[in-house]
Amino acid sequence: MSGKSLPNSEIDDKLQALLGNANAARLVSQSIEGTIGPKGLDIMMIDSLGDVVISNDGVTILKLMAVNHPAARMIINTARSQQAEVGDGTTTATIIAGALVSEGTNQVMKGVPVTQVIQGIKLGIQHSIELLQEMSRPVNSIDDPQLLQVASIAGRGQEDLARLLVNGARIIGCGKLLNPDYKYADAVVAREAAADQVFMGVLLSKEPMNHDMPRWLNNAKIMAVDDALAPEEIESEARATEAGFQYYLQNKERYEKNLKKIASLGVKLVLADRSIDSLAEQVFTEAGIMAIQRVSSREIEKVCRHTGARKIKRNVLNYPAEQLASYLGQAEEIQVNEKRSYTCILNGAGEPLASVIIGAATEELVEEKERIARDAGSAIQAALLKGVVPGGGAAEVWIARQLEELAQSLKGMQSYGVLCVKEALYRPFACIAANAGFNPLEKLGDVIAEQKRKGSDSIAVDCEQGTLIDTMEEGIIDPALVKIHAVQAAGEVAVAILRINTIIKMRDGDAYPADNIELR
Repeated sequence: MSGKSLPNSEIDDKLQALLGNANAARLVSQSIEGTIGPKGLDIMMIDSLGDVVISNDGVTILKLMAVNHPAARMIINTARSQQAEVGDGTTTATIIAGALVSEGTNQVMKGVPVTQVIQGIKLGIQHSIELLQEMSRPVNSIDDPQLLQVASIAGRGQEDLARLLVNGARIIGCGKLLNPDYKYADAVVAREAAADQVFMGVLLSKEPMNHDMPRWLNNAKIMAVDDALAPEEIESEARATEAGFQYYLQNKERYEKNLKKIASLGVKLVLADRSIDSLAEQVFTEAGIMAIQRVSSREIEKVCRHTGARKIKRNVLNYPAEQLASYLGQAEEIQVNEKRSYTCILNGAGEPLASVIIGAATEELVEEKERIARDAGSAIQAALLKGVVPGGGAAEVWIARQLEELAQSLKGMQSYGVLCVKEALYRPFACIAANAGFNPLEKLGDVIAEQKRKGSDSIAVDCEQGTLIDTMEEGIIDPALVKIHAVQAAGEVAVAILRINTIIKMRDGDAYPADNIELR
């Protein structure tokens, strides 16, 4: 059906749609290729107000990039998914996805039916995942030296940071880290000029309401209020009546009794996710109770898990004291850091939770330092879950060679799709070599030949000297789970983009600029 047969519609030619999508994917991929590897450089992003962000983290760059093309946004969403699921490998996933779309488009341009290319890509991706699972080396415990290597690489070579995070993993224990629902990265926070430390407990990014409240507590009972702490609100019109005013006075009196009831239960810390009124502040201060208001729901949830407290609404304060006591949590110690404006709840009676505090030299570096530390924490957990594979692009090169054999064994045109995956898997290594200042084609040929000669999946290039090395012997390793998810996510988004046959402008929508991808 031609565009002329649909009034008020804009339909791109099928080939134009494919080329536009391929170009968008290529531009997104190229924007972060220079950041991968130990010699990768940073990217500076500037907004309309002149604010600057400097980073070499793939997902950070992609989130801040000004992108209008829908295919480009699909690639960026893939990187976000990679970050959410495994916390690392976003650059690898993006580079492989961009290369897959580009290679797939090249095959279609040569006359290979797009459905055959897609089927071949699916076969190649599935075979790659199986090979990654087979080549994975297990990490036997938190004391396994491989774990420190994984954390160091994900932490941009910062060994002190890696050791701190491994110590945090020891506190948490393998049992919790092996739970896929637990995210070790969430335990990491960065603070300006803070001392690096790890402890059993939860950090709150708030401090008590006033300086007359305690700054240190031991054996503290804790109440978590998932509500504002104030009397029930009564409309002014209702208070204007005699009955309404009496109800208002009774309600206020009941609220004051509830506040005293909290003190009588021996509560030493009250947390509220909304405001705490002046009356409660006064009562708590006189009773020596620490009160912290406007604590985030996420932090309150962590406190409850660690201390055994149960969140309550303010109407629960009307319950008898014995029943209200069952909602309280317990912690051995509570410390307030006034200089850094945070509070630590230590050694709670609930489930073990560790917190890792990372110090940053300046306010501008806090976010970047936190991101690096969280990447390292995610890598530790991923390595424990699924083991490790050779790093430095060695695993991808090894798998690409196996895919060439798979393509040769296939009958029909699906083999061209498998070859697309092969070429895409070469791309991360090529970028690493190029960023180190070497000829990527030359080094790729050397690695392929040496892997074949030795029958080893761990041969790659030393980015300092340019010589061939065994990455497993050198401790250059990556979590298998990160690689598996990156390959799977890249394959899924590439197939989704290649399946787009026609682009139609929606009636009330604005036309997209076909190649409008820019950093600004």
